[in-house]
Amino acid sequence: VFGASDSINGLEALEKESIDLILLDIILPGIDGFEILRRIKADEKFKHIPVILLSNLGQKSDIDRGLKLGAVEYIVKAHHTLDEIIEKIKNALKKKS
Repeated sequence: VFGASDSINGLEALEKESIDLILLDIILPGIDGFEILRRIKADEKFKHIPVILLSNLGQKSDIDRGLKLGAVEYIVKAHHTLDEIIEKIKNALKKKS
């Protein structure tokens, strides 16, 4: 598990770490999560990595935008328990294998 405190550190981690799954918030210091997701999915080296958006933004337009940009799942934090979130993460890692 690797954590990044902001979008720049997250993008740098993609180059340095072996990453199987990305949990990505939308509200980040610097570049927002939608732009990070767009960059990941536009890059041949990283577009295969599943991205789960994990945010408190729950508007339908936000969810639709995230899924259209290539997220495999959009989880509204306030609507799910930790156990449910863990199960969704496990499911995304099975689909990747």
